[in-house]
Amino acid sequence: MTNKNNEKADLRAVIYCRVSSTRQKTEGGGLDSQEHRCRQYAAAQGYDVEAVFPDDASGGGDFIKRPGMVALLAYLDAQADKNYVVIFDDLKRFARDTEFHIKLRREFQTRGARIECLNFKLDDTPEGKFVETIFAAQGELEREQNRRQVVQKMKARVEKGYYVFCPPVGYRFAKDRIHGKLLVRDEPVASIVAEALEGYAAGRFSSQSEVVRFFESKPEFPKSSSDGSVRITKVREILERPTYAGYVEAPSWGVGLRKGHHEPLISFATHERIQVLLKGTAQAPARKDINEDFPLRGFVLCDDCGEPMTSCWSKGRNKHYPYYLCDTPSCASKRKSIPRADIEGGAEALLRSLQPAKQLYELVRAMFIDAWNMKLTQARQEQSTLAAQINDIEGQIEALLDRIVDATSPSVIQAYEKRIDKLEREKIKLGEQAAMKVPPKGRLEEFIEHALTFLGNPWKLYENGGFAFKRTVLKLAFAEPLRYSRDNGYRTAKTTFPFKVLADISTQKCGMVEPRGVEPLTSCMPCKRSPN
Repeated sequence: MTNKNNEKADLRAVIYCRVSSTRQKTEGGGLDSQEHRCRQYAAAQGYDVEAVFPDDASGGGDFIKRPGMVALLAYLDAQADKNYVVIFDDLKRFARDTEFHIKLRREFQTRGARIECLNFKLDDTPEGKFVETIFAAQGELEREQNRRQVVQKMKARVEKGYYVFCPPVGYRFAKDRIHGKLLVRDEPVASIVAEALEGYAAGRFSSQSEVVRFFESKPEFPKSSSDGSVRITKVREILERPTYAGYVEAPSWGVGLRKGHHEPLISFATHERIQVLLKGTAQAPARKDINEDFPLRGFVLCDDCGEPMTSCWSKGRNKHYPYYLCDTPSCASKRKSIPRADIEGGAEALLRSLQPAKQLYELVRAMFIDAWNMKLTQARQEQSTLAAQINDIEGQIEALLDRIVDATSPSVIQAYEKRIDKLEREKIKLGEQAAMKVPPKGRLEEFIEHALTFLGNPWKLYENGGFAFKRTVLKLAFAEPLRYSRDNGYRTAKTTFPFKVLADISTQKCGMVEPRGVEPLTSCMPCKRSPN
């Protein structure tokens, strides 16, 4: 008896605790609870606990690669001359996988460590090893069954139009009285993501690198690292997600694209346009040094060679001076600087000249209303056409489903399923287009107000806007980049259609018709008629 007690006194104990989720970590079955039970067991057995090694990773897998287990095995290796007992709360906390259970047992045996479990008596006899293997296999079975049940529930939620994965950037989960756990907008990040998606689809951002810089310029947007950078892979993931268009899918579970219950940030048509751009030819990213110091850089062309001008700050005797210049090797104006005031002052004069006379405002308003009514009639006709196309697609889908039932070849079935998926996406796109064809009431005044504000004074919007907004005003006002000559200044600018129409109207020679009409005047004085 004395020898046995002395043998136990020589043994030192370490405790291994593991939970599968954050909830288990914080609630009654968490790490603290397991450690407390293991310490009580060690005290009852007379073991001296030297260290505790926790793990809060989930599910199965190779337990040897988990941080807590790696630290535990390293600790045993560092104390190779000492005898240790490894205590854990339950057999399921050791390893919920038969293969890794046996592998872990072997790792401890090679280090001369004994394992003891509070809820299971470990025995090295053949019968004991058999029972232990059966319990380990039972734990693996329970884990796989739980996983299958969770996947089935999540799949059912996706099929019903609910997003069940980690919320994407710009969304968060909130409890809804009707829908339960539902994605909702996470402001202000949601508005930032929406602006980026719309900007990429509209061409405001011509590359993913420009989207990266846009995100990095927003303090509220979550960054990928501590230096404030955003990974381009994260941008690609955001651009490809149909979740932002209000749709959900789970291809790995066989759940195709379908309308979700959460609020979209963009339209499905915008999402499809983004996918087309992503598959197209990559464009060179805009330079980082195009900034607010030189808003016309890239939009003003050298008149000698037709290439975009570059810009720089040149160091003088007392300070730096801003210049625009042409950097084309074969150009006659290569590296011949033009003061920024000349370039931007001339562009200012061009924008100011686009402001139409006040007398044209009512005429423009009437033109807008006429055009709006014509478009409204056309939109209703197109809406009916789209509805007919949707009915036709539904018929094609029904026919393909009937063919799938009769088909026996897996390759043929797969081809039918791909075709159905393509038709479903087309149906979604057409449905959204049909819903958006006819604008809601009140949109007319809103449209006219914004249009007249821009047409009435584009210079004011340019002057008060930020860098990106200034670039947008330039694209809306001028049909093509401006050409600048060092000797003669700006060439005649080609304006966009609205300003061209207003210019044509304002330059026409018009006059009021006299109240008497346009017939030749008849004299009131008597006159003699010729006999002939």
